[in-house]
Amino acid sequence: MRLNATASILAAMVLGLAAGTVAHWWAGDNAARADEVAGYFSLLADIFLHLIKMIIAPLVFSTLVTGIAHMGDGAALGRIGGRALAWFITASLISLTIGLVSVNFFAPGEGLGLVRSATDPGVNGQTLNLREFVLHVFPTSMVGSMAQNAILQIVVFSLFVGVALLAMGEEGRPILVLAETLTGLMLRITGYVMRIAPLAVFGALAGVVTRQGLGVLTTFGMLVGEFYLTLVVLWALLFAAGGIFLGRRIFTLARHLREPLMIAFSTASSEAAYPRMLTQLDRIGVPRRIYSFVLPLGYSFNLDGSMMYATFATIFIAQAYGIDLPLTSQITILLVLMVTSKGIAAVPRASLVVVAATLGQFDLPVEGVAFILAIDHFMDMGRTATNVLGNAIATCVVSHWETRRDLREGGRSAQA
Repeated sequence: MRLNATASILAAMVLGLAAGTVAHWWAGDNAARADEVAGYFSLLADIFLHLIKMIIAPLVFSTLVTGIAHMGDGAALGRIGGRALAWFITASLISLTIGLVSVNFFAPGEGLGLVRSATDPGVNGQTLNLREFVLHVFPTSMVGSMAQNAILQIVVFSLFVGVALLAMGEEGRPILVLAETLTGLMLRITGYVMRIAPLAVFGALAGVVTRQGLGVLTTFGMLVGEFYLTLVVLWALLFAAGGIFLGRRIFTLARHLREPLMIAFSTASSEAAYPRMLTQLDRIGVPRRIYSFVLPLGYSFNLDGSMMYATFATIFIAQAYGIDLPLTSQITILLVLMVTSKGIAAVPRASLVVVAATLGQFDLPVEGVAFILAIDHFMDMGRTATNVLGNAIATCVVSHWETRRDLREGGRSAQA
């Protein structure tokens, strides 16, 4: 019988814990021996990280290009898209800020004392100055940006391609079909890569326990608990914001969202909940012309849970390695994540891609992703459900705005 993803991760965690405990006991006080054994365990996680880096560039490019090109044209579509993007940007800033405030308040990584690998360079403050950052955003070569996994440069180029395809209309259809095919291909490859995640979980957890012993599990427990407490705050704010515009209809929406949210939470996949979400939005009266455009757009541009996780995980890793980031650097990271979190489709554990890319962008320890890999699946369940919730509320609010406008326009026509 084939284990599902959650069961596989659980089994890998138990086996990794057992193997690491035995190895830690066998190594005793010999730190060099523990490091050597842990290095072989960590090889599995390192391979997984290499594969994650492999898919960054084409995944960002294809999803962002197709997301922009499918916006269509026309005054109504532009208006709906503008309102949706205004909500997405506001929700993004709020989500990122909540993650940043929470991780600084709880400081779950402080005192962990992880050590960078010998081949991993230290943080260079020069790389964080504003001039070099702004200049680095704009690519001189798309091929070079792809080769270096320069995520911001790829986003900028993708924006130009998507807008150009939108302007070309039918003439650009062959390129759009190619981008859509590439998106499907990358989703398939991402699925293949994620199949080895249990092996990477085993290696990451076994390596950590081999070096540090079972005490490290206390950090995992605190990290997950504090992360879900932060999600509760974000959910409360999302419902409150939705209630301001929808009134008591927010409770009707909440009742209809139970099934899609459970699907998203149990599968850790927003895509799995998408078909049911369309049905439920139709049932509560959201016009098809609105949810058929806003919801897919939100799946690419409005990942509230993933964005909150991105700031939370990035600063947590810096704390775990004893790197003190000043507030200006943290705000810069937040602004970078505001851009890099866009265009990543709702792929299971795609947030790891964003976090890894951001760590590399700021010369922070990319191998820190391997440390949170063991419990990432369970954190992914919560952030995925949050993504679905955020997109449902956004779609309903945009529908409310558009419906009120239609009523005003209808009233003016009747008076005329």
